[in-house]
Amino acid sequence: MATVRVNGVTLCYEEYGAGPPILGIHGTGSSARLWEGAVPELSARGRLILYDRRGGGRSERGAGSGRTGVGQHADDAYALLRELDALPAVMVGRSYGGEVALELARRCPSVATALILLEPAIPALSASMRLWWRAVTGRINHIARADGPGVAAECFAREMLGDDGWKELPAEIHELFRSNGPAVLAEINGDWTVPDAASLAGLTLPTLLISADDSPAAFRAADRALAEILPRVRHERVPGGHLVDPAGPAVLAFLDDVLTTTTS
Repeated sequence: MATVRVNGVTLCYEEYGAGPPILGIHGTGSSARLWEGAVPELSARGRLILYDRRGGGRSERGAGSGRTGVGQHADDAYALLRELDALPAVMVGRSYGGEVALELARRCPSVATALILLEPAIPALSASMRLWWRAVTGRINHIARADGPGVAAECFAREMLGDDGWKELPAEIHELFRSNGPAVLAEINGDWTVPDAASLAGLTLPTLLISADDSPAAFRAADRALAEILPRVRHERVPGGHLVDPAGPAVLAFLDDVLTTTTS
């Protein structure tokens, strides 16, 4: 595990393999540790960089009001890639990490060669997602006030993954989510992007968008709305829940396509 100082915080990251850069961006309450199973396949295709986002896992939270916005995480991702001389990169974002990847690419398309968005489910793009998200965040904030951030983080994970999905995770990952409670609260109460259709319609990067069969229906509604806007998107459904495999067959096939194109 290496570290780099960017934007006032120390981020912890790992590197595997060689070749075209591939950046993995994890979701809320998570860590690069949850991507370990994807390392062999992804690093066989390029220089894989996995990091713990600000406030999550082994990285610093940084000073501030206790709220962290998507734009701030996008700034961190850019600074990390710049410091590691890894621009441009294929950006693979899962859940909130997908929104971070999309926000960075929307601001500066030259930083990415392609986007892989694993159920980003952006609330701003769907009325049903906004209503669902407002209800979830209200419950989580109430639990945080009553029982503390650790309990709130577990409840948040159960909302995203379902009780069965939560139970399938090992005990050490349960503890990871609980310990990331302050980061969970900072993100759900932070600034979320409100991307307009025009800016997304101008994003011509090849994009893979994946939705999961067993996630809340609001997630798929938001993903459908995003798929209708992006001009070069391949939208696929996969079995399972919200923790979409970053090295699943659809991801690897797309990676092989885009890396062949960009390196030929």
